[in-house]
Amino acid sequence: MAKITIIGAGFGGLTAVRALRRRLPDAEITLIAPKAEFVYYPSLIWIPVGLRRGEDLRIPLERFFARQKVEFHQGRVTGLKDGGRTVVTDMGEVGNDALIIASGGRGIKKLPGIEHSIAICDGIEAAEAIRDRLALLDKGTIALGFGGNPLEPPAVRGGPMFELLFGLDTHLKRLGKRPQMDLVFFNPMKEPGNRLGPKAVAGILGEMEKRGIRAHLGHKITGFETKKVQTEGGDIDADLILFMPGMTGPEWLANSGLPLSPGGFIQADRYCQVQDHPGIFVAGDSGSYAGTADWLPKQGHAADLQAETAVASLLAQMHGKAPDQPFKEELICIVDTLDSGIMVYRDNKRASVLPNPFWHTAKRLFEWRYLLHYK
Repeated sequence: MAKITIIGAGFGGLTAVRALRRRLPDAEITLIAPKAEFVYYPSLIWIPVGLRRGEDLRIPLERFFARQKVEFHQGRVTGLKDGGRTVVTDMGEVGNDALIIASGGRGIKKLPGIEHSIAICDGIEAAEAIRDRLALLDKGTIALGFGGNPLEPPAVRGGPMFELLFGLDTHLKRLGKRPQMDLVFFNPMKEPGNRLGPKAVAGILGEMEKRGIRAHLGHKITGFETKKVQTEGGDIDADLILFMPGMTGPEWLANSGLPLSPGGFIQADRYCQVQDHPGIFVAGDSGSYAGTADWLPKQGHAADLQAETAVASLLAQMHGKAPDQPFKEELICIVDTLDSGIMVYRDNKRASVLPNPFWHTAKRLFEWRYLLHYK
């Protein structure tokens, strides 16, 4: 009986569980994570505006694990031993015959004064902090922006910040506060969001102009103060600073012995195999995938696709075959505006941008359908 360990209870890890159980009904599956819960990150943008509560997005996984016959190991991974055949955690060691790593990434918190900003992708607590700070503001300036990883250009998460920006604009208008509130978007790139494609960038910047949102673009971010964003192109005074830093891999990779990219992610191929480490695969934000498009997103949909491929590659290796199923390079994103939305699609052949009021409802329906897997 194969002993397979999965690190992470996010999109990639849970999709890997479902794919493994479908194809290896007798496998011994162990999943390692700090908590037996799934947080649905795409809907964090709705907590500050009151459309969601933290408990709506925090899904206990005990029943899912029972249905899938998964052994849950509660702990934080601290490293690997024996070429990856042993996972070391703060609550003991877990052996395996094969390992799928889907432990996500983390923000690069190196800018001076970054503690004066809030990153919504830090989780439910961060989203609730934004909600509480927002409730205290009747006038003033909110500055929103995101940064990148200079050693790994794709390691950026700008989509949630655009959604938060447009959602706050709609929310403040509904409250009658928008005339007294200034929204400023800042980014070191002159064309932020270029991974979405030129049409999407034009659409996003046009939406900002239509909504009266100021743009401070093309200036390197140098730091933050309590009520100030510092850039090489001048400072932005702000009563609330919302900033998503660039991403890197999880801290424990320093003790993994795995090959890492310049930006700090696990080096893998298009089949989600870790280079020169048989029996180890990666899915989602932890990986840097050689030979793939430079616009490849770090998002839940991509993690799902990579998890399916990681499982297929694992099975191929178990049967002594070379994997032949690369993951699909695809970006699907609904840039939600709370009352409407913009569907952005991109693959290696085409890119499209489709604005439509229906997309907000579609995003809510997709959340409901996706979470049914784990309830």
